Amino acid sequence: MDKKRLKVRTVILSDVHLGTSECKAVEASHFLRTVRCEKLILNGDIIDGWRLHKGGHWSRDHTRFVRILLKKLEKQGTEVIYLRGNHDDILAKFLPFTFGGLTLVEDYVHEAVSGRYLVLHGDVFDTITKNFVFLSHLGDWGYHVLLRINRAYNAWRAWRGKEYWSLSQAIKARVKKAVNHISSFEDHISQLATSRGCQGVICGHIHTPADKMIGNVHYLNSGDWVESLTAIVEHYDGRFELISYPTFIQEYPLPTEPSALESVEA
Repeated sequence: MDKKRLKVRTVILSDVHLGTSECKAVEASHFLRTVRCEKLILNGDIIDGWRLHKGGHWSRDHTRFVRILLKKLEKQGTEVIYLRGNHDDILAKFLPFTFGGLTLVEDYVHEAVSGRYLVLHGDVFDTITKNFVFLSHLGDWGYHVLLRINRAYNAWRAWRGKEYWSLSQAIKARVKKAVNHISSFEDHISQLATSRGCQGVICGHIHTPADKMIGNVHYLNSGDWVESLTAIVEHYDGRFELISYPTFIQEYPLPTEPSALESVEA
């Protein structure tokens, strides 16, 4: 019997952060293995060069994710667009670059069924990332400390039968400066889309998934695969959908057989 697949026109995901212990590589691999698409847009920070430079954490699960990507290129003929992020900024010196079905670029205009969408990681609109590199690295260190605290706290919550709760997301939602930073980021990136003649914009970077209108601009953020576990898909009818992994696995369950989990067949 054929395995159930989600068939869509385009998939956009970002901020997987391969090379960190917080990366949800098993879940990201299952999602990628289950979808069939004509175009796959990897919108930055797929690999976390900052962490790998300091040693990082690379497991078989991380390698498997990369192998699934290569299978999509090789066997399915999927067009793969890889955009540079700030954590994989080492790629900047090689841009633009095309090899077979793989294209590496700084930004990209996606010709969707419903119109033109500007795709970019979004770090160029983060003033700390752009202008204060030291503070950016310090903030990254602090974020990973928060994630480790969060992991221990959620292990305790799971032991008590409670659902996952994100400390970092709660802080972003409640601290006024963080909320204003996200709002400013969204406004600036939407203005750029308008100036480029696009009706929508798709970004990542801030680990805050979104699907909303900002004025006349359709703003989409694909979130991340550290906490949010979200991606964006474009259906064949032109409709965009923000997919959450906990909802996704209700229809496309994670296989229980070890051989299926180890598989790289995309």
